[in-house]
Amino acid sequence: MPKAWIQDRKRDYYYKKAREEKYRSRASYKLIQAVKKYDFIKYGDVVIDLGAAPGGWIQVAKRIIGNKGFILGVDLKPIEPFPQSYVRTIVGDMTERETLEQILELLPRKADVVISDASPNISGIWEVDHARQIDLAQQALEISYETLRPHGNFFVKAFQGDLLDDFIQKMRKHFQTVKIIKPAASRAKSSEIFLLGLNLRQLPD
Repeated sequence: MPKAWIQDRKRDYYYKKAREEKYRSRASYKLIQAVKKYDFIKYGDVVIDLGAAPGGWIQVAKRIIGNKGFILGVDLKPIEPFPQSYVRTIVGDMTERETLEQILELLPRKADVVISDASPNISGIWEVDHARQIDLAQQALEISYETLRPHGNFFVKAFQGDLLDDFIQKMRKHFQTVKIIKPAASRAKSSEIFLLGLNLRQLPD
């Protein structure tokens, strides 16, 4: 890993803040800032966290939902376990039907919120990385259709690029409101943004 990259990360405000506040990832603050503004995760909610490793978003969500809620974290990599009984994690590929079936089995009821910070392996070729990220966002969206209750919320990472508008239009078909968000904790030079779908409409059978 290049030394310059390590030094940049150590100087990063949110990296330092995450270490001080015992969050597993600086990305925790992206979710904190979005929820603070739009209030889309609430006490007692059932939350699915896709691409959840190392668990920074789980830490944020569990503080909001409290012990009356439930969180299920999903990732290709194992996530260090949490002691709370209302936090579960599974190792699985979110693009596979088997993983969706596992999610449905473990949920105590339909989810109130699906969140996804899933990222592809970055190739450095912009068109490829953008397309892969949109594919992951699309997969997260499909999972949200099958797991969310009516009027549930969906929060997903995307990369800016030519495919983004079509993806936003897909979200607008099924969510009453769609917001485009760039949290302060998201690096200014990064092309990542987050899309928030509020109030899932009743889907057709």
